[in-house]
Amino acid sequence: MSLKILISAYAYRPDKGSEPAISWNLVRELVKFHQIWVITRENNREAVESSLKERPINGLTVIYCRLPHWLEALNRNQRIVQVHYYLWQIAAYFQGKHLHDAIPFDLVHHVTYVKYWGPSFLALLPIPFIWGPVGGGESAPKSFWRDFGKRGKIYEILRDLGRSLGERDPFVRITARRSVLARATTEDTAARLRVLGAPRVEVLSQLGLSDLELDRLGRCPVSDSGTIRFLSIGRLLHWKGFHLGLRAFAAADLPENTEYWIVGDGPERDRLAALATELGIGDRVTFWGALGRDETLDKLGDCVALVHPSLHESGGLVCLEAMAARRPVLCLQLGGPGLQVTPETGIAVPAETPERAVTDLAEAMSCVAGDRALRLQMGETARQRAIAEFSWSAKVRALAQLYDRLALSQPEVANR
Repeated sequence: MSLKILISAYAYRPDKGSEPAISWNLVRELVKFHQIWVITRENNREAVESSLKERPINGLTVIYCRLPHWLEALNRNQRIVQVHYYLWQIAAYFQGKHLHDAIPFDLVHHVTYVKYWGPSFLALLPIPFIWGPVGGGESAPKSFWRDFGKRGKIYEILRDLGRSLGERDPFVRITARRSVLARATTEDTAARLRVLGAPRVEVLSQLGLSDLELDRLGRCPVSDSGTIRFLSIGRLLHWKGFHLGLRAFAAADLPENTEYWIVGDGPERDRLAALATELGIGDRVTFWGALGRDETLDKLGDCVALVHPSLHESGGLVCLEAMAARRPVLCLQLGGPGLQVTPETGIAVPAETPERAVTDLAEAMSCVAGDRALRLQMGETARQRAIAEFSWSAKVRALAQLYDRLALSQPEVANR
């Protein structure tokens, strides 16, 4: 049965990764099953319409919601993005209500932003409301804070404060309580959603890969250069935990022909480079800086495993991409990566203390470096898991069926 679905996607465009790509890929698959209306912000218009002009998508209508000009100007370069996001949610409700009066919709689904401590006022519409997956309930264990610089500690304090204030927002609680289903990216976030009063909570990753991406990553070659290289990819931020990867590399019992590559840039680069020199591994560590996607995939093809010791991450798309490229992932048992990686596809180590994490990561590096058959077997299993559990086509097929069940089983929503 084809339903009329309203999707709330503040971040929605085809030319970006992360959250804009989540909503873009999800909607592109959903229109195969249902009629979709996407409400998004005005500054996505140019990119969205340019893409749809080249490749029209039947069954899709995109509505652009814009705040007053002076507010848009204040948010240039995302200077007040959190305030803008909150006010946009209010404007989106009134635009969505007007649309619902005219159409009406069978169900509304909040997709982005993927954060649990901001409300979706579209939950006030008298139709079933799905929230998420949303994340952000993950925190860096306190024992790891001592490795953070002043900037990192301030960031963590402000992040905790922002979440605490968000949980006290009555509209966040209303969003949770009016949901017929709240999906959390991790168990940490699921616990927060239950506290907020969500009546039904499930844990489900917000990430996925298109068939095109799976095919492209599947053609990533297996390194046979003779040099064993580990790779980390991401913004060089304190909570990404790359300092743990460097310490583990220095502590591991690795042959001389082993290297550690880091792709990405950010405020922690100088500290990480200094740490590599201090540990005596500066000549075996290469900082490549920020690279384009093709260059990054080339680097992945030259490496045997991904090292991603992130301390709080609801997603971890790079881990999923590495798995699809047949690379085992070495990570911490935290957040999204800790759920994606199984003992058959990589090694996720406990995050009790920095010392224990470094020791366990070092053992994992030694294990993977010294056993080619094991890392090839892990890599192949990782790819099969990525296809079976994280392909957008499979995820959206299940979501479309969920829409059918919820729309038909919630007639009482209109009376709430």
